Amino acid sequence: MHERLPDLLLDSCRCDPAAPLAGDPARTFGLHKGASTARLTALKSYLDEQQQLLWANRQQAVLLWLQGPDCSGKDGVIRQLFCGLNPQGVEVSNFQLPSATERAENFLARYRRRLPAPGSIGIFNRTPYEGVVGDRHDGFIQAREMAPRLAQIGEFENQLQAAGIQLLKVYLQISPTEQFKRLRKRLLTPHKHWKLSAADLQGHRQFAQYQAEWANALSANQRTEAPWYVLPADHKWLRNLLLASLLTRQFEALQQQWPTPPLPFSLAQLQQTQAT
Repeated sequence: MHERLPDLLLDSCRCDPAAPLAGDPARTFGLHKGASTARLTALKSYLDEQQQLLWANRQQAVLLWLQGPDCSGKDGVIRQLFCGLNPQGVEVSNFQLPSATERAENFLARYRRRLPAPGSIGIFNRTPYEGVVGDRHDGFIQAREMAPRLAQIGEFENQLQAAGIQLLKVYLQISPTEQFKRLRKRLLTPHKHWKLSAADLQGHRQFAQYQAEWANALSANQRTEAPWYVLPADHKWLRNLLLASLLTRQFEALQQQWPTPPLPFSLAQLQQTQAT
């Protein structure tokens, strides 16, 4: 039996438009690593069953949007939560900087191409909001273009709901101190050097500016129909448990049952094959 975190705790992670990133990234809600790790194991078993039900029914899809600063754990939480699930029912899309071809089309086009099919769980590692915050920060769009793009994203989210795609939007929040520790560990660990880029150093130096830009975007598009959840991610074990609990609640709302189609043949017909 799974035991996710209670609604009151999960709802406390809903983005507050008045102060989107004001929470402490190191808070633990009074939880402890040992018990939480065992709890996560049970939740992963539940998610595995729910993914099988989703695949068996092929009616709806679940789509997770993951956003957060460098080193916040987007890759890690995907690996921890979805390892062991049926690969044919999980689709992970990692969105890096748009190519020249992608920049020539609508900024949402590349996300539309990666939407999960009915019966699948889709995971977007970085979200369409990069086309607002990232593109503005890098000078690809003007400030006046941000509001229209946010409106396009809002309409896109409505279209997902109408298409039977259940959207969960999560921002992983870490502190600059924790980001420094994780970048330092990568520098000191040879087999993690491949994860580093010059942009990581720039991002760390401009941490406060990036966070302010993301706070503005989260505040502007915090919608009841598709709310953002801001999860404290300084503690990896807590980050994993929070996201697993949110996904579990998402599946609970679907109230999935095993399909009961008419049988294509009977037990008697099967047994006849042994008699001939």
